[in-house]
Amino acid sequence: MRIAALALALALSTPAAQADQPLSAGQRFAQDAVIVDTHIDAPSLLLREWADLGLDAPKVEFDYPRARQGGLDVAFMSIYTSPGEDAAGTATQTAHTQIDAVEAMVGRRPEQFAVLRSPKDFERLNAHNQRVLLALGMENGAPIGADLSKLKLFFDRGVRYITLAHSEDNRISDSSYSRKHTWKGLSPFGGKVVDEMNRLGIMVDVSHLSDDAVRAVLARSKAPVIASHSGLRHFTPGFERNLSDELAKAIAAKGGVVQVVFGNAFVDPASAADTQAYFVASAKFEQEQAAARKRGETPKSSQAFDKEWEAAHPPRAVKIDAVLDQIDYAVKLLGADHVGIGSDFDGVSGALPQGLKSVADYPNLIEGLKARGHSDETIRKVLGANLLRVWSEVEAKAVRS
Repeated sequence: MRIAALALALALSTPAAQADQPLSAGQRFAQDAVIVDTHIDAPSLLLREWADLGLDAPKVEFDYPRARQGGLDVAFMSIYTSPGEDAAGTATQTAHTQIDAVEAMVGRRPEQFAVLRSPKDFERLNAHNQRVLLALGMENGAPIGADLSKLKLFFDRGVRYITLAHSEDNRISDSSYSRKHTWKGLSPFGGKVVDEMNRLGIMVDVSHLSDDAVRAVLARSKAPVIASHSGLRHFTPGFERNLSDELAKAIAAKGGVVQVVFGNAFVDPASAADTQAYFVASAKFEQEQAAARKRGETPKSSQAFDKEWEAAHPPRAVKIDAVLDQIDYAVKLLGADHVGIGSDFDGVSGALPQGLKSVADYPNLIEGLKARGHSDETIRKVLGANLLRVWSEVEAKAVRS
């Protein structure tokens, strides 16, 4: 049935003659394996410009035809809010609106999409292997404000992991991009957030956190934790956004999983330096706009800032080997049970390695891993089995609490 789903996807997105082409070894493996990608930023794009992602949508990196072509089974939709929205008090509404957009996509295309709220529902919702299942991950804990009860509200709406902070310190945690280190790790409120996430069965995500904050989460959490989209600092020395060997091993020792990101900024040293510069400039921009609001002036658009930055800093050419190197190293460092994938598709402005440009390209990753000698069992674990195991364990811990 997975092959039938691929044929449907090809028919939706390509000429009929192309749909008749034989599958590559990577495509066959992708259709048979369970692929879980823990970080795709489609919801933010849907708010900027609505697109029917059930059809071929060439302006973005995630749509149904290419997802099925690539063998994607579970796509965590990133419910992202910026530090600027936190400061403006609009983060909660933005998060709800993005969830509304995902629900609208499912409502329009129920034969192609379904919301996945528990790994227990995977087989039922994916019975005919033709749907792409959409889970929700919240990137930045800002939408809960200072109200723990909002965690239950967002859990009820389907959120199953929360990245505690993003590019600036917030009321929960310090950020890897911030030099303030307001809390020297987690805030007192942040500790309560971790406790409540454990109780509810929401995975705690340490991507974007400072080193001290990651350590604090690992010490506090009673359940395994994840890094939903992170690289390894071994390849980008001095780039705190990526995990040190010490912290990656600590995540694994607690039973968690490091989901290796694809974006150039995290796997390529030169691109990582560009990213650090961006977040310094972005933080300064957000501070300037907050000051403008206090003066009663109309703030400038963060989208305009990003557009200007991207024009001045075009993506560098990076090979797929940069991602394969990360996965190779992670498997050797952590063991095959503690590595996964979290691409950041639609979240890095197209700055992706050659051969990993969209959700159609997981077969290229598979072929690269096979060429490097990884076993089929290891590849299946990395593609999705590890994440589903951790999610199940977090859910089970919540039931027992």
